[in-house]
Amino acid sequence: MSENRKSNYMNPYLAGVLLGLVVIAANFISGRSVGASGAIKSTIIAGVETIAPAHAESATFYKEYTDGHKGNPLNNWLVYQMLGVLVGGFLSGILSKRLTWKVEHNPKITSRTRLLFALGGGILFGIGSQFGRGCTSGSALSGMAVLSLGGFISMMAIFGTAFALAYFFRKLWI
Repeated sequence: MSENRKSNYMNPYLAGVLLGLVVIAANFISGRSVGASGAIKSTIIAGVETIAPAHAESATFYKEYTDGHKGNPLNNWLVYQMLGVLVGGFLSGILSKRLTWKVEHNPKITSRTRLLFALGGGILFGIGSQFGRGCTSGSALSGMAVLSLGGFISMMAIFGTAFALAYFFRKLWI
């Protein structure tokens, strides 16, 4: 984006308040907090059940999520939540005229390198969310919304780790 072009981003404080209201609404309406890893897990389970049903029936990991659940794993409110996030992101980009196919990165690296590191980071974050039994949305945001000490510790660990590692990976975006 050029320096003289006005950015069309929402005020971050307003966005934070709106995000908080979404978390409260999710707890009030569904009795559960928001989270992205549950949607990914439901999608993977549906894929494995379709491609390798015998494996899905015999593997302990899949049994834990399919036993007692009737119907399609994709018929989960977290899947609809994530679809809404994707559609909303695209609509926001279109309405604010920011939607492009450009990969932003440091001129010293290639788009391919930037995308590979983004994919690798996403995979590591997904694995970490499974070790932590939930993603940042579920653990930190929703935990903090109910004033859970674990939620505050999760948020400090997430941002602390990001801050500590940012120095080493800064050339991927600066």
